[in-house]
Amino acid sequence: MKEIYLIDGSSYIYRAFYAMRNLNNSKGLPTNAVYILTRMLIKLIKDKAPEHMVFVLDPRGPTHRHEKYGEYKATRQRMPDALSVQFPYIMDVVNALGIPIIQMEKWEADDIIAALAGKLSGDNKVVIISGDKDLMQLVGGNVVMWDTLKDVLYDPAGVEQKFGVRPEYIADLLAIMGGQFGQHPRSSGHRGKRCT
Repeated sequence: MKEIYLIDGSSYIYRAFYAMRNLNNSKGLPTNAVYILTRMLIKLIKDKAPEHMVFVLDPRGPTHRHEKYGEYKATRQRMPDALSVQFPYIMDVVNALGIPIIQMEKWEADDIIAALAGKLSGDNKVVIISGDKDLMQLVGGNVVMWDTLKDVLYDPAGVEQKFGVRPEYIADLLAIMGGQFGQHPRSSGHRGKRCT
């Protein structure tokens, strides 16, 4: 059985950015996200030697959810300037490492990951690399989720142990509990979403 790694690139980039601050090159350009992300990806490649993996990104513009609900993620903070200036260099690193990038207009990374996991998990083991709680609802069968920051691999039993409910109830739990769960800055206004 092949292993396919689906990297939640948007989550990965924000994690890298917030992991270390105040790192700049000689011209004053912030480089913290580029540096940490590069280390994270090289470690992944070295430790796991994945034969198949993709780096999935959120779209640059609005999503289909914004079209259905104008206030979707209205409270979400815009990308910090210190991160946005690093984005082209981050893409250069991902490309240089030979990792395919998937980014689709109007489709969030979560939705793309959910679609790929559903399509590929029949004959393959799918490893979702993310710390996003929303994606835990996809765990089950041949799909697991690996939080590389905490180095924890979640199968259905692991999800239930952490949250007290099985993966299929994660979206309902997050909707009910709302702000009681600690959220990453990227996830502001992102609670209780069902991956489609």
